[in-house]
Amino acid sequence: MSRLSVSITTQAPADYYSAGTLLSVNGQTAQIHLVSPENNLSSIQKAARSLEGLGVVSVELVGEWQIEQQWAFAQSFTTTTKQYHIQWCNDDNAVELSHRYQAMIFTRNVTNATPEDLSPVLLADTCEEWLTSIDDKHISSKRWVGEELKNQNWMGIYHVGRGSTRPPVLIEIDYNPTGDDSAPVSACLVGKGITFDSGGYSIKSSEGMLSMKCDMGGAATVTGALGLAMMRGLNKRVKLFLCCAENLISGHAYKLGDVITYKNGTTVEVVNTDAEGRLVLADGLMAATETGAKLIIDAATLTGAACVALGEDYNALFALDKALQQRVLDYSEQEFEPSWCLPLEKWHQYKCPSAFADTANSKAQKGGGGGGASNAAGFLSRFVNEQGSGWVHIDLAAAYNASGTAQMPVGATAQGIRTIARALLEE
Repeated sequence: MSRLSVSITTQAPADYYSAGTLLSVNGQTAQIHLVSPENNLSSIQKAARSLEGLGVVSVELVGEWQIEQQWAFAQSFTTTTKQYHIQWCNDDNAVELSHRYQAMIFTRNVTNATPEDLSPVLLADTCEEWLTSIDDKHISSKRWVGEELKNQNWMGIYHVGRGSTRPPVLIEIDYNPTGDDSAPVSACLVGKGITFDSGGYSIKSSEGMLSMKCDMGGAATVTGALGLAMMRGLNKRVKLFLCCAENLISGHAYKLGDVITYKNGTTVEVVNTDAEGRLVLADGLMAATETGAKLIIDAATLTGAACVALGEDYNALFALDKALQQRVLDYSEQEFEPSWCLPLEKWHQYKCPSAFADTANSKAQKGGGGGGASNAAGFLSRFVNEQGSGWVHIDLAAAYNASGTAQMPVGATAQGIRTIARALLEE
């Protein structure tokens, strides 16, 4: 089947393709039968997956579709090989949908890229080039690569990435639509950019390592979110910090028992080289804090514990600033990106004690022990302002599907870009 016209209806079908999706196909037309209004977005997603599985190459959405119905279809019909094959309804939502789609495709494609094709430097380049393609007049950047990181005391990224022959990098991308070089930075985004995670000497199993090309999903997500906010008319200065490295094993790789001294004086004993994401994010959070921005959001595929708690449908939110946490949770609901708040208090900073440093980077237990996602967030809270005001951490449990589901294709989802873009515009 090549091009198909797809409409939606609330009438029950007399005959349909699948009882699970309530989809009927007749020649070059198809109807999605929404007989259960409370689950209509889920039903649309299942229908989109069914159509994609039937070999439909492209679709035209016709008739009366709400914007979120069109978007639900697009998320599920779009795969790693089938992109830009959707014609939106001829209504007032086409521009917004086009902007969302561009940001989603960027985020998914970068997250799905093979680790050989996406080194830390290439990740930094790719993100900068995409943002520049949206607004080349207001984007500037600077970066620290390899030994420069050590010289400037960005020690987390340096140590995690030094085991690879492809150097680690911290890139600062400055979006300043004001045209005033002295304009205050309103917000900062920080993304984990581990382009491949072997686990280091705390090596992962082959099965656990297979999908670790997605461990830079945080960097892709915050970049996609900034791009979406720009396309939606963002007029505030925002800085983006991407913490990019490969976590590999070599004669120069960091080791268990090493102690890292950070720029703010915090010392960290490495008890698990597979808890590397928090080590690189610490540098990005300190850099963001130095700007004086009132809003800092970091995003990372940080812990398996968040996935155990929430599955692959929800992202996890953490904040010491509970009022901000609630607002971001509200944004996620308004943008139809499910999120859930997990516990974070100041005392989570002390959940990973060390006899040799201020803290360890994890507990020396499988998976980091109980409360691992909260303990990781507690570690990060050491690297923002004392009260954690204005800071939200997003653990991207829903960023990647290792296998396809009835509602979503295999690979990156880009879930979170709308929530973060909304926060940039609203806060």
